[in-house]
Amino acid sequence: MTNQAEQDRINHVYRQWHGGAGLVRYAWHRSEILVQEADRARALAALLPVTVGADLSHVRALDVGCGHGSFLRQLIDWGATPSQLAGTELQPDRLEHARLHTAPGVRWHLGTLDAFLDGSMDLVSAHTVFSSILDDDLRRELAGEMWRVLRPGGWAMIFDFRYSNPRNKQVRKVTDVELLRFWPAEKRHYRTLVLAPPLGRAMARLPRLAPELLAALLPPLRSHFFYMAQK
Repeated sequence: MTNQAEQDRINHVYRQWHGGAGLVRYAWHRSEILVQEADRARALAALLPVTVGADLSHVRALDVGCGHGSFLRQLIDWGATPSQLAGTELQPDRLEHARLHTAPGVRWHLGTLDAFLDGSMDLVSAHTVFSSILDDDLRRELAGEMWRVLRPGGWAMIFDFRYSNPRNKQVRKVTDVELLRFWPAEKRHYRTLVLAPPLGRAMARLPRLAPELLAALLPPLRSHFFYMAQK
């Protein structure tokens, strides 16, 4: 990666955010968070069998910006082999958390994708990573690195925001134009999900069916997407 100033900004934002009061609204036991995680799991369960296949035991996967390692643990729960998986992260404390709470064998890497060989992965994913990058050149560069590491026939997976957050100038939505420009492919899948978090929090005390029904009936209220493209 060449834009060191942008990387430094991202690191600074995450260091300020990590451990702060803002994390309370993302606590794992909150009802709206449980609904969001269920939405993601259902979308993944629909997308993975028609892309990399239902048998994950031989899938070589790299999660870029892996955070605490939750996506890789999900793959392991669904049958992936830990030694076939890898995660990269820029924050050492997050990477150490992932290492401590994930099955042994996963390859963890602090830094960028330079350490990974061309065409070495079947699946390369990035979850709410690109929305944290404000610089267009760095977005393009990271997308190119993900495409480089992916083997022909493999799949890139992006999970991110459909809309910008007017209250948080440190993130920016990922547009449809960017998806098609960064990961051009004849075979691709696009799926929207997750009721916009402010609505989800407002409806948290209502029966669980209420926010799910609202998100199902009004697609524009879904704040996130999955995009998968085959190289």
